[in-house]
Amino acid sequence: MDSQSVRSRVIAFARTAFPLALVCMVAMSLPAFGLQDDPAASKEQDLTFGMLIRQSGIFGWAIIVLSVIALAVMIENFVSLKRDKLAPPELIDEIQALFDEEQYQEAMELCENEPTFLTRICGAGISKIGHSFEVIEKSIEEMGDEESVKLHQKVGWLSLIANVAPMMGLLGTVFGMVLAFNKIASTGGNANPAELADGISQALLTTLFGLCVAIPVTACFAYLRNNLIRSVIEVGAIVEDMFEPFRKAT
Repeated sequence: MDSQSVRSRVIAFARTAFPLALVCMVAMSLPAFGLQDDPAASKEQDLTFGMLIRQSGIFGWAIIVLSVIALAVMIENFVSLKRDKLAPPELIDEIQALFDEEQYQEAMELCENEPTFLTRICGAGISKIGHSFEVIEKSIEEMGDEESVKLHQKVGWLSLIANVAPMMGLLGTVFGMVLAFNKIASTGGNANPAELADGISQALLTTLFGLCVAIPVTACFAYLRNNLIRSVIEVGAIVEDMFEPFRKAT
């Protein structure tokens, strides 16, 4: 299965997961909108996750949407950035066999027909065969840097979400506190504490939601980034070994 097929399947999964997650959140929030059969029991029950979502307001919902997007991005990255996806072992063997037989044109066609991180870099080097090793090496390095940047950009979306989520939580906190202080001002400083609860609750909940998203996403970003760096170094070493005979030939 090539990378394009994997990517299309992950995208299809994300499109399916998003509405399902949204339905689940709405279902959990139904009790918060007073849809219980027994209103008296409703008042006595503990806070549910759905009630917390409702109390967090629009900023809380926005953070939850971010969490769903982050989940889809994490799944896609875990699937597409695996070591065996960047450099499939069978492709390494095939390219090496063609190199041993000096069938460089066939190797180039293989790289073009099987687009991966490894084959794109190898293809850049094969296209310069016939030039000096310095030209081949420079072409490999440039393509490796370009492909590495693309991969890091994919992981970088998690870093963006991890930074935006707590900032959105802080925005919700500020908004909630503004509501609370406006209530105090409108009542001439005689506001009932219960009347301030909504604004203060929203302020705290959005901060809570933002941190609950940011912490695991940051950890996942660091894990994926470190794995990616290690995989890129390993693939670079493999490509270097493949083209080492051209260094000796010059």
